[in-house]
Amino acid sequence: MAEKSDKKAAPKKAKKAAVPGPAALDIGIPADQLGTITDGLSRLLADTYTLYLKTHNYHWNVTGPQFNTLHTMFETQYTELALAVDVIAERLRALGAWAPGSYSDFARLSTVKEATGIPAAEAMVAELAADQATVVRTARALFPAVEAAGDEPTADLLTQRMQVHEKTAWMLRALIA
Repeated sequence: MAEKSDKKAAPKKAKKAAVPGPAALDIGIPADQLGTITDGLSRLLADTYTLYLKTHNYHWNVTGPQFNTLHTMFETQYTELALAVDVIAERLRALGAWAPGSYSDFARLSTVKEATGIPAAEAMVAELAADQATVVRTARALFPAVEAAGDEPTADLLTQRMQVHEKTAWMLRALIA
């Protein structure tokens, strides 16, 4: 007769839930093209989030004769950017990739430079206009890969983002013309 042990079995460690990478996704886009697209979307997400933070910072810290106009304009812009960040991140997830979400990820991936110090209002506007154009270039650089893959949903997202950023850059430039 076997003796019963007083020892309890050690609990099994929970495994981290695996998320299929782009290679495991079968949506009609080859894995290598999915990887290129998700890498580009990660850069777009980082640029958008960095621009969101910078715009929010300038909203809080703008001063001068155009305070009310700029404070309100920056709020409109950072609110739109916050919504855009979610759309881009969810597209990454729909394509089977993790969305980067740490400051170190964004710093590594972003081509938008973070704000250093608190510039004068006109310099804030000029920086944000240039940063809006930077995000347009990031989106535009990804467009050929998206078109080649036949990824219409991502192409639509990129087109929408380029339109918003181009219009916002124009409005900012008009303030300092």
